[in-house]
Amino acid sequence: MFPHFRCAGSGSGFVVPALTLASLAAGLAGQESKPAPARTDAQKALDEALRDLPQDAPRRGGDAIASAPLGGATLKLLDVSLNALVSVGTSTERDAGLESLQAGAHDPRKRGFTFQQAELSLIGAVDPYFKLESHLIFGLDPYEGETEVELEELFATSTSLPAGLQLKLGHYFTEFGRLNAQHPHQWDWQDAPVITSRLFGPDGMRAPGARLGWLTPAPFFLEVLGGVQNANGETMASFLANEEYFAERGVAGRLFTERDVRSLGDVAWSMRVHGGLDLSETVHAAFGVSGLYGPNATGGEGDTWIYGADLKVKWQPLDQQRGWPFVIWQSEFLRRAYDADAQVDDRGTADPGDDVSLAARGLTDWGVYTQLLWGLQPDWALGVRYDYATGNGDLYDRENGVFVSRDLDPFRNDRHRVSPMVVWHASEFSRIRLQYNYDRAEHLHADEAHSVWLGFEFLIGAHPAHTY
Repeated sequence: MFPHFRCAGSGSGFVVPALTLASLAAGLAGQESKPAPARTDAQKALDEALRDLPQDAPRRGGDAIASAPLGGATLKLLDVSLNALVSVGTSTERDAGLESLQAGAHDPRKRGFTFQQAELSLIGAVDPYFKLESHLIFGLDPYEGETEVELEELFATSTSLPAGLQLKLGHYFTEFGRLNAQHPHQWDWQDAPVITSRLFGPDGMRAPGARLGWLTPAPFFLEVLGGVQNANGETMASFLANEEYFAERGVAGRLFTERDVRSLGDVAWSMRVHGGLDLSETVHAAFGVSGLYGPNATGGEGDTWIYGADLKVKWQPLDQQRGWPFVIWQSEFLRRAYDADAQVDDRGTADPGDDVSLAARGLTDWGVYTQLLWGLQPDWALGVRYDYATGNGDLYDRENGVFVSRDLDPFRNDRHRVSPMVVWHASEFSRIRLQYNYDRAEHLHADEAHSVWLGFEFLIGAHPAHTY
């Protein structure tokens, strides 16, 4: 997807040396002086299956795969990598305001330095039928300085189902649109678009579940995805979420109501159809439509629908040099219909006269981002992105028990953002981005904010080719 990580088929990246991994594995097993166990039929079958998976498991630096005996099994790692994102910058908005202005958990969001994240990725073959993928995130709270560790994804995917089918099972990003399923280091810009952080929360939408994909026999690439995931947790912001998330970012100030899973209507369902085709020898287009449905935490009658459409067009001449020059235009439209159930806020008092009734209400949020990235010459690119987000329905001020204008709600008011950017790819394993954000919204000081972020990205190890 990105010129700085042209992994598949380009010879970039590398595989951890088998000798090094073997020594480590043998040391862990206390078998440095013991010969490797004899190959079993299952292990030989795995070797044969791996040789037949060049599309599903791109290899780098030839056909070698890091492998070593570990106890009675053989450890096979297709990709091992560590990716780090660090930024430094400033804003006319003070740190307290940056919490809502830069709403993504991995955005630059503090004057001075932000350690956005370090991602440790392990991807390997389980057997001839499954691959396992894991992404572990390490971060620092930009204000408290506390170390944060989270399991971003851990899932298995099938490799040998018939009829173009593929099963994914585990904890994973919901495949909605283009950006939600991507990790922050895969983004062109340093921060998440306004509308995606509003609908999917600061960490993106992800949860335990299962997804079935079907690669259709169409004459061009066309895939249909359908999945089901748990609807609860802080990463399911538009659905059941949790009480802590509602206290910080509850939709329109609504109250949190605990809901159990009692039927198939208490989990989140997803659907996506996406494809791609060549418009000419130099122009390729990728497109998709996505949908989500599930319960929300306002009460037994509360539910949420989210729809989206995305388009990406890439131009690259036939005489390109290491991927340059190129022009990439990408846009997404997202809309949420949040049907809030009727609620009563007892205000924490024994007097019924203090109660505030919140009527059932359909709350709508929608937004769009569109971005253009121009790789003008090898290692250099220029880009600009525009964001817009809006909604309807007043904000319930729980502290005072009154309704106030939506203009004061940093997560549902009208927002505009323009973000020009300059990118330098020092190599295929590092890049530096200088980005300016102009934000306009009623809740900001002087109704606008100016921010400048200088971001650094570093990668060691092999990494899967990015999805185009």
